[in-house]
Amino acid sequence: MEEVRSAIDAHMDQMADLVQKLTAELRSGLGPAYDNFLGFFHAIDWKEPWLMCLLSFHVVLLIVVVISRKNVNFQMCLFLLALGGVYFAESLNKILERNWKSFATQNYFDRYGVFLSVLWSGPLLVIAIIILVNTLLSLCYLIIKWKRAELKHRARLSHNKED
Repeated sequence: MEEVRSAIDAHMDQMADLVQKLTAELRSGLGPAYDNFLGFFHAIDWKEPWLMCLLSFHVVLLIVVVISRKNVNFQMCLFLLALGGVYFAESLNKILERNWKSFATQNYFDRYGVFLSVLWSGPLLVIAIIILVNTLLSLCYLIIKWKRAELKHRARLSHNKED
């Protein structure tokens, strides 16, 4: 019984320590994260042609998604392509890491893929979420339309039975 009590006390001490560390980090605020973001932002040469093409690609893809919001089949193709782009980001990062000298002034492609995750996968995931939300809204609208048609049909049937 004493062993169980000492194990529980050790677990409670560990949990209290974790809570103290978490509250200390929360009290420090978003300052360190903001500083890291600014460091990342200023380390990139945004005037490089390939980076401008990448950002333009994401803007054009977002415009295509917004324009084609009524075409669910096309949106699903875009959704799968966006998720495929995220899936192959690791392989793309390895290829770009080997060949960065042919298109960039500095090597942005570390082995962890942070740069590519932020500037390639991040926007693709945001676009995929937009497509997903649009699809869910379209499905909700379709269910409402279907239910209204069903209620009108039932009303006509009950009206015809009364006559």
